[in-house]
Amino acid sequence: MLVVKLGSDDRRLSKIARSSDKGRTDRYSLHLYQGTLLFIKHSLEMLFNPTGLNECLQEWEDLEKDYQQVQETHRLYKQKLEEVSKLQDSCSSSIARQRKKLKDLNESLQECRAVANPEDVNKVDEIQDSIKERSNVFFDMEAFLPKKNELYLSLVLGNVNVTLLNKQSKFAYKDEYEKFKLYLTVLLLLFSFTCRFLVTYRVLDALFNFLLVWYYCTLTIRESILINNGSKIKGWWVFQHYVSTFLSGVMLTWPDGELYQMFRNQFLSYSMYINFVQFLQYYYQSGCLYRLRALGERHNMDLTVEGFQSWMWRGLTFLLPFLFLGHFFQLYNGITLFQMAQLPEWKEWQVLMCGSTFLVLFMGNFFTTLGVVYHKYMDQDKAKAL
Repeated sequence: MLVVKLGSDDRRLSKIARSSDKGRTDRYSLHLYQGTLLFIKHSLEMLFNPTGLNECLQEWEDLEKDYQQVQETHRLYKQKLEEVSKLQDSCSSSIARQRKKLKDLNESLQECRAVANPEDVNKVDEIQDSIKERSNVFFDMEAFLPKKNELYLSLVLGNVNVTLLNKQSKFAYKDEYEKFKLYLTVLLLLFSFTCRFLVTYRVLDALFNFLLVWYYCTLTIRESILINNGSKIKGWWVFQHYVSTFLSGVMLTWPDGELYQMFRNQFLSYSMYINFVQFLQYYYQSGCLYRLRALGERHNMDLTVEGFQSWMWRGLTFLLPFLFLGHFFQLYNGITLFQMAQLPEWKEWQVLMCGSTFLVLFMGNFFTTLGVVYHKYMDQDKAKAL
């Protein structure tokens, strides 16, 4: 009886929808009515099981109608997918063609600029500025188009399309990445504290180093996917995670011995400090990014980083002493390991390898941060001069 009644309501709602708005057919309203009714029917059907033959036959008729609708919906879905795929290919080829023509035009404008009069020079400058702006627009467009994976992603995932096709999915993946970093940073801080002060056991140290390897490997994969989807993190702040993955892998293979025990507490203290600084950076950078995005001064897909970038200059300069102290801690680790390699007890290759890696981390972090600070000071001096 319940199914029959709902079927009559379905027909009545369809008539209402067709006759609404002064006799004009409103297909969207009709689909909305039908979708709402289907939801109510399915909710009620979860509480209703047919018992008699007539009810079973009525249930089968309703299922047949639903099946026809599912088939039609799936047909439309495949059709739209094919249309989207064609539009994506068309967009990608058009952008590539525009990039090539703009590059050729820019080169021609450079040649014309050398022999042009002052009025024409101004026109050339305007066109070149527009070309630069258009490059940024193309970058935003390509964030929503499938693209070939870079070498690292191709090696890890193969030729899988990792481009997310709507803003909600991109933001959700970015937020998940930020939460992943935060949770793992807190976990690693607690883990390193436990190994440093509570438990001295080589197996637990190996688990800690394995967690570091997994964490940094996962970061590199997720960051590559985010870059594919429009995030502008690049340069050293990406490469340092590959270096950290290598360092953690070497530490994992370092056998227990006299030299390992000599360096163990220093490394765990360093890990505690670095994770504490990363927690501070996440807390303050996320708030700063939120404010700058609201003002329209930063891209929506910008990420927090384990370092210092130009956009942090306003409000986050107090983090610089913590960062530089962490950089010099890396230098201290490298020097300590090279001094250990001079001892007669030295046998393990991991000592020199870890020492070299710590020096690479120090130089990359220190000089990149120093470069950002220097350029910001130079920009401020130019602004004052103007």
